[in-house]
Amino acid sequence: MTEKILFGGYTKRVSEGMYSLDLNKETKQLENLTLIAKEPNPTYLVVDKSQHLYSVGAVEELGGVAAFSFENNQATLLNHVVSTGAPLCYVGVDEVRNLVYGANYHLGEVRVYKRLANGSLELADTAKHTGSGPHKNQTSPHVHYTDLTPDNRLVACDLGTDGVYLYDVSEEGKLSLVSTYQANAGAGSRHITFHPNGRIAYLFGELNSTIEVLAYDKEKAEFSLLQVISTLPEDFSGESAGAAVRLSADGKYLYASNRGHNSIVVYKVSENGEELTTIQWASTHGDFPRDFNFSQDEDFLIVANQDSDNVTLFARNKENGELVVVQKNVFLPEGTCVLSIGE
Repeated sequence: MTEKILFGGYTKRVSEGMYSLDLNKETKQLENLTLIAKEPNPTYLVVDKSQHLYSVGAVEELGGVAAFSFENNQATLLNHVVSTGAPLCYVGVDEVRNLVYGANYHLGEVRVYKRLANGSLELADTAKHTGSGPHKNQTSPHVHYTDLTPDNRLVACDLGTDGVYLYDVSEEGKLSLVSTYQANAGAGSRHITFHPNGRIAYLFGELNSTIEVLAYDKEKAEFSLLQVISTLPEDFSGESAGAAVRLSADGKYLYASNRGHNSIVVYKVSENGEELTTIQWASTHGDFPRDFNFSQDEDFLIVANQDSDNVTLFARNKENGELVVVQKNVFLPEGTCVLSIGE
């Protein structure tokens, strides 16, 4: 049985755009590298239920989002929605409201796009953040994540302000700010993921390499802090920055990637989701693990090492959460996003 894994990435050196690899679950191997679309620096991508692919996109000096139809492992461009400035860094889909969300890191903006009948996009709304933080990389807002909460609000993580912003979203895609949670100063809020119980979230701070465990009050639309835990070993003194964070579907194990320490840290999650305990650091056998993701059955975890142009495949033990490397040095140029789309 094989499973298709898609990859986004930069095109600064050798990459031409977005790629796929086949995960052969019987041989535990990734194989058949295929270019699925040429696009400048498609560093994040997502596929909706109607087989449209949305990615970070650019046209010459303009940046934004790109929409593609996706069939037979090939993506065909539908349209770009771009404006002056750098492209987005994150793209998320809202199937309920028929919207796509984008995070513009460089401009500090949340973007909302309406999906049209053929899957192409048009801009519906923009929210611009203000503020800064104490770290040298926090001189201005840097929105890094825009996706849905379990109760279908939009949550935006801002690395530049340490803020986590909750928005109500209308059917037309108009944003209304509801509340803001301030992470620890200098944390650099990057990505967030939610426990299956819908009451707990895990916020990854890129700049201080910590996970903040948060209680989420749906009625008040507020976050509150429960725990802070490092993603790095106590004896590590080198440079490192947080990247991706993902939770197993059963809510029992949380995983996060460290760029610099070049590892995936594994946490055991308490039954109520409120406490993390570190159980493993697994080397990614590459440099700068920008993103990783599970296979559909979560028996495997696939890591893209951006600076060493390789993918590492781990087998995942569902009983204890631990990772064992089964393949490394699979060529994948400049990978920054990993997405399984099934068979």
